Parts: sequence; structure tokens; C-alpha cells
Amino acid sequence: MSRAVLSAGSNVGDSRRHLASVAAALGERAVAVSSVYITPPWGPVAQDDFVNQVIIAEGELTPRDWLEFCRCCERAADRVRVERWGPRTLDVDVVTVEADGAAVRSDDPELTLPHPRAAVRAFVLVPWLEVDPEASLWTPGGTRRIAELLDELDPAERAGVRRAAAS
Repeated sequence: MSRAVLSAGSNVGDSRRHLASVAAALGERAVAVSSVYITPPWGPVAQDDFVNQVIIAEGELTPRDWLEFCRCCERAADRVRVERWGPRTLDVDVVTVEADGAAVRSDDPELTLPHPRAAVRAFVLVPWLEVDPEASLWTPGGTRRIAELLDELDPAERAGVRRAAAS
């Protein structure tokens, strides 16, 4: 049994429906689904705001299986990889995986675990903290609580992550 933290984002098309498709595809494997958050785009490309969500899931999946699940969700949403950090119908990342009670670490360029930028992305940390207030993340400096990592981010970045109104 493994436990994965997945981060989903969208800013093209019916973004809320794209996010909902991830939880729907997980079915009973989804054990916690955050609220939807509106966030400014990350990176150098000018584009619309994103809607983001974090989902915690459990299942008899390997880290590679979780990655393939994410890719299948992206394909189902007609994700096209044109420009790094560019607009997209759906982006689903594996943030971290725990197996046998321990965080899986991987330096594989195709699946780096934990996600190498998760600790500095408010759009991941804020919704993750919502669904798991005791969560922690392995970092090169040691395992850190999500709340601590969030407190260390620029206040403007934290403030840019806004809970979306219910639809």
C-alpha cells in the first residue's frame, strides 16, 4: 500500500471539471481532496490564473504507477506539452509517495521524489495543509512540516493562493 500526494492544476478550458476528473478517476483511492484554489501562474510565461487542488490517495500502486495515473489524467484532458510552465488543460504532479511508512526518494529525472519544487510552491503547500495539517515533506535539509515551509515563503506568494468560491 502506498500513499501519494498529487497536485493538480488547470488554466485552459473547463478547469474545475479537469480537476474534478482526477478525483473521479481515483474513486475510493482518494482519501482527501482539498478545496479549489485560484493561484497566479508560476514561471515566466504570461497566462491566465490557475485553479489548483491537492489530492491525497492510497492504493496498491508503485511511484511509477502514480506517475502513469497522472499522465493518463492529463491525456484524458487533452493535455498538450508545448511550452514549459505554459498554459495547460491539466497538469497533475506526484508531489510525494510514502510506501511502507517511509517517504520514497528518487533522483530519476522522469520522477523525482519528492517533487523538487514542492517545498517552495504555495499553490501546493496551502491546499495540502488544508487536507493534512500534520503533513511533512522530506527536503535536502531534513524532513519539515508543511506549515513551517509555508511560513517561510514570501507573504505575497502565500496571499496569492485564494480559496475559490464554491461552484
